[in-house]
Amino acid sequence: MSKIAVITDSNSGITQAEAKELGIIVIPMPFMIGEDEYFEDINLTQDEFYEKLKGGADIHTSQPNLATISELWTNTLKEYDEIIHIPMSSGLSGSCQSAYMLSQEDEFDGKVFVIDNQRISVTQRQSAIDARDLAAKGFSGKEIADILMRDKFKSSIYIMLDTLYYLKKGGRITPAAAAIGTLLKLKPVLQIQGEKLDAFSKARTANIGRDQMINAIKNDIENRFGGLENAKENIHLEIAYTYDYAVAMDFKEQVLTHFPGFDIVVNPLSLSVACHIGPGAVAIATCMICPELK
Repeated sequence: MSKIAVITDSNSGITQAEAKELGIIVIPMPFMIGEDEYFEDINLTQDEFYEKLKGGADIHTSQPNLATISELWTNTLKEYDEIIHIPMSSGLSGSCQSAYMLSQEDEFDGKVFVIDNQRISVTQRQSAIDARDLAAKGFSGKEIADILMRDKFKSSIYIMLDTLYYLKKGGRITPAAAAIGTLLKLKPVLQIQGEKLDAFSKARTANIGRDQMINAIKNDIENRFGGLENAKENIHLEIAYTYDYAVAMDFKEQVLTHFPGFDIVVNPLSLSVACHIGPGAVAIATCMICPELK
């Protein structure tokens, strides 16, 4: 049986400490803040990031250095036979395509499997855990890659923003649209389902926005993931947030009234997403339980 390593990046929400507990290798995502380079969870904590973000710092996301990834793979293959590498969705970053091209080099070809299964945050985290568990059950690297790619679209994330300021700052909406939305106190709900971050709805209040997200998840479960009656056997349910843990836990209690008895994971949203949407956002996500792991 092959010895398989699972590598992902910090967009998964897995911290360096949690990575050691899970037996998963996590690449810290780089950020440029002004002229300085920082690495998530290495020399940039969640609190420090949001302090700089709210202070108006010029923050840009970056890709992991390919030389660093190449060195990591080379060293990992001294101990492992194969690598499952799960970066953030190619629809949100170019890091996935860069890693895939690197994996085609002779020294990595057939040994490193780069998975573009359109995941980020808590759903990307679940993919990494699934890969680890499939490896423990004896599946080969190729088999694990095929399973993860087969299930690539079996996930959804809905995110409610607290403010339109950061979407405007990043040029994702016009200043006029942001001004109207702010005046009307709208709470935009975004959707990640497949490759891109898209608009889903606009809510007049946070409570309405939360209800919209819960109803959207219910609709996905009913129509895409095997039905509500079998939900507990078929899906993982997860919550993500930017900065405000108390808001996330309050939302978790609301979600549990609709899905009693679920073991709901609560993790911070990726800082790569947070820099575009700002603090105070809350999200609900679901993804299918891998049939091979039931």
